[in-house]
Amino acid sequence: MKTTLFLFLLFFSFAIFAQDRVQIYNPSADPRADLQQAINEAQTSDKHVLVQVGGNWCSWCIKLHNFILQNPVLDSIIHADYVTVKINYSRENPNKELMQELEFPHRFGFPVLLILDGNGKRLHTQDTGLLEKDDNYDLENIKRFLLKWNRNAVNPEIY
Repeated sequence: MKTTLFLFLLFFSFAIFAQDRVQIYNPSADPRADLQQAINEAQTSDKHVLVQVGGNWCSWCIKLHNFILQNPVLDSIIHADYVTVKINYSRENPNKELMQELEFPHRFGFPVLLILDGNGKRLHTQDTGLLEKDDNYDLENIKRFLLKWNRNAVNPEIY
């Protein structure tokens, strides 16, 4: 019994410690200012804005962040075509007004991705559950999503 209790407490303390270490999202950030900065940068660099909404509490949010970082193809596409911004959604700071302005993307769960044009107009909200495969994300699905929503893909002059 003591061994079981010890192992449980040990596991629980590691889980708490791991949660405290993950800081992909900043609950105290000003998401409106961060988003405006990304929009301004997208205008000057002729890119779209890729918004990731989630929280440090969300295992799939962390998994998506790491999956993109560990895949040079995705990282390359994102750097070539998008300005990125991460918006926190948590109990401490659900950013309710901004979620309303972005047309409630959290209705799809977390993480959720949004594509905005260089003027800040929302072009698409992506349910990331559709980008999963088994217990992780699918490289080809994410790649296809990113390529289908870059500036060239939505430019009617190219059709």
